[in-house]
Amino acid sequence: MGELFGGVNFLGVIVGAVAAFLVGWLWYSPILFGPKWAKGVGVEMGTAQSMPVGAMVSQAVGLLLVSWLVGVTAVSNALLTILLAAVGFGILGYSGGMFRKNSAYARVTDLGYLIVSVIVMIICQGIFRSL
Repeated sequence: MGELFGGVNFLGVIVGAVAAFLVGWLWYSPILFGPKWAKGVGVEMGTAQSMPVGAMVSQAVGLLLVSWLVGVTAVSNALLTILLAAVGFGILGYSGGMFRKNSAYARVTDLGYLIVSVIVMIICQGIFRSL
C-alpha cells in the first residue's frame, strides 16, 4: 500500500488531472477537433449545458486515477513507463474504435488526447515535485 501513497505529490496529481480535463475540453471543442470527431463517432456536438454528467464525472475520476499513476511512477523515476502504458492503452482504445466503426480521424483524435493528457500530467508532476 505504501507504493500508492509514499512520496506521491498529490498537488501534482490533482493539478495534472484538472489540467488534462481542461485539455480535453479544448481538444473536443469546436475550436479544435470536436466537430469532425463527433461526426466520426456518430454523435452530435451539444452545448455545455447538454453534456452528459455521468460521462463527465467518470472522465474526471479516470483522469484523477491516471494522474495518480503518473505520480506513483514519478516517485520511482519511471515516467517513461507511464508513457509506454499510455501508448499501449491508446492503441487498445484505437482498436476499440475500429470495432465501433469510428472514423480513423476520431480514433486518432482519441489516441492523441490520451497521449497529450498523460504528457500534461507528467509536466505537472515535474513542476510540483521541484517546488
